[in-house]
Amino acid sequence: MRGLRVGVVGAGIGGLSAALSLLAEGFDVHVYEQARTLGEVGAGVQVSPNASRVLYRLGLAGALARTAVRPLALHQRRWDDGRTLLRTPLGEPIEERFGFPHYQMHRADLLAVLAAAIPAERMHLGHRLVAIAEEGGRVRPGFAGGAEPELDVLVGADGIHSTVRDLLFGPSRPRFTGCVAYRGLIPAGRVRGLSIEVTAQVWMGPGGHFVHYYVSSGRLLNFVAVVEREAWARESWTERGDVAEARAAFDRWHPQVRDILAAVDETFVWALFDRPPLAQWSRGRVTLLGDACHPMLPFMAQGAAQAIEDGATLAACLADGDDPAAALRRYERLRLPRAGRVQALSAGNKTRFHLPDGPEQRARDEAMAAGGTDFSYRAVEWIYDHDATAVK
Repeated sequence: MRGLRVGVVGAGIGGLSAALSLLAEGFDVHVYEQARTLGEVGAGVQVSPNASRVLYRLGLAGALARTAVRPLALHQRRWDDGRTLLRTPLGEPIEERFGFPHYQMHRADLLAVLAAAIPAERMHLGHRLVAIAEEGGRVRPGFAGGAEPELDVLVGADGIHSTVRDLLFGPSRPRFTGCVAYRGLIPAGRVRGLSIEVTAQVWMGPGGHFVHYYVSSGRLLNFVAVVEREAWARESWTERGDVAEARAAFDRWHPQVRDILAAVDETFVWALFDRPPLAQWSRGRVTLLGDACHPMLPFMAQGAAQAIEDGATLAACLADGDDPAAALRRYERLRLPRAGRVQALSAGNKTRFHLPDGPEQRARDEAMAAGGTDFSYRAVEWIYDHDATAVK
């Protein structure tokens, strides 16, 4: 089995972490990315203990610590008066509880850590997938320009607009979820006067929510301002946003939210899309992982973490069997229910985070105060305590 030649399509966080998990098991792994340079759209990402557990085992602890921020808590607050709805300890308490740390990172920093760990000869940029052929126990992906490597297994880690998924199961369009996110980064010096804690703060209010936390060793404050819209008609699903528009959407919110937005020079507006859960991820010797098979709203902060889990479980299944197609089916059986559950919770938080003031909102706040919902340890234990490599 260690002689298996595995191709990974997509060099994002999911694809690169999967390649590292596969390399750690001794497989002959190559990554194919359509872009000519590696880059990451977006700003911040949460690396919860279920993901840092995988990355630590890949030998990345030191590299992560150089740019990551270890927040003191996840602080959920009310939109207008700033009242605490739930404060979940992070920092040392979460590492003691789950065995591994919780990090906040710039996506580009995490991508750089992953890419630096992969030998250069195994990275193939400028490779746009156009076809897949499978015959005689081999998979032959076809790339624009003529490259057709012969592989034993092909992994589609090419995101929500996955070409691998479309070639396997037919083309489809992602669905607009009714939310857009204004995102950006602010130099920490600009908001120093606000005395913002080193926490991940989630402000919840009618029709939207606002998130902010430090990244890049505390040099930058990442913010995400989510609002509801009925439609998204623009061609690009991420583009430069209007700062004045973002400020207007939160002009009645708590002064800290308004002051953070006042420090913003530029923002990008990101339409949030997802897809209905897939009933099947694999066909023959081809499979999917991450957003290619379970794109989710970012309202559980688990998109990257679940993709990292996918890669670890996939590598473990391939290492534990002698039939690649059967190993892929086993990987799917293990991962599909778990990722689907996280996907559903993330979608449900769109409603819970955006409740208008009233009876439902008060019931939600009472449940949060009781410590059994949202990001309390009791509610997320099944996520954070998971070992994605345990497949026996």
